[in-house]
Amino acid sequence: MTVRPLIGVSTYLEAGARWGVWELEAVLLPAGYPRLVQRAGGLAVMLPPDAPEHAAATVARLDGLVIAGGPDVEPVHYGATPDPRTGPPARARDTWELALIQAALAARVPLLGICRGMQLLNVALGGTLTQHIDGHAEVPGVFGRHPVKPVPGTVYGDLAPEETSVPTYHHQAVDRLGSGLLVSAQASDGTVEAVELPGPHWVLGVQWHPEMGEDLRVMRGLVSAAGRT
Repeated sequence: MTVRPLIGVSTYLEAGARWGVWELEAVLLPAGYPRLVQRAGGLAVMLPPDAPEHAAATVARLDGLVIAGGPDVEPVHYGATPDPRTGPPARARDTWELALIQAALAARVPLLGICRGMQLLNVALGGTLTQHIDGHAEVPGVFGRHPVKPVPGTVYGDLAPEETSVPTYHHQAVDRLGSGLLVSAQASDGTVEAVELPGPHWVLGVQWHPEMGEDLRVMRGLVSAAGRT
């Protein structure tokens, strides 16, 4: 029997969610994330916010890590003043996910950042964000699509060598790249759509939402790398 790589996925922490007769504090994750992990051959496990000192021990039990999309990263983490259009902070997620990223990098555990996850990876490595751009989230609550162009010779470029239409929903983007990162895909307007960390371990961030589409290549890349650890 083939053992599926264990892939941890970070989650939301919401003050109130309703199901049946209940409305309670909840940890949440859109079902597209675990389904994408499963379809790519991995075993998904949810990682709700926890104390940052537990991040290293948590990552040590995983074969791969996904930092999921979600709220805007609090600008204090990259030395900026909040723009009026920046959303409210999710401080428990910021603290926990930054610790998870640092632990994964230190342990060389394969890492995939999705949307907010890519932005947080950039911030964790000393980069900054543009707090608002237009045209990448046109209708509130509705995912759009636009093409992204890969950079040849990169990890992402090898996974998806052609220009690809991707599901997208975001209003922030990478500004100054974090230390060691390189751009591996861009949108037609020049927005950074994927970043990666060259080296012996697999680290990739994508600005779009592969969990909302049918293209498994990015997640299969992570699961494949996780199966080699």
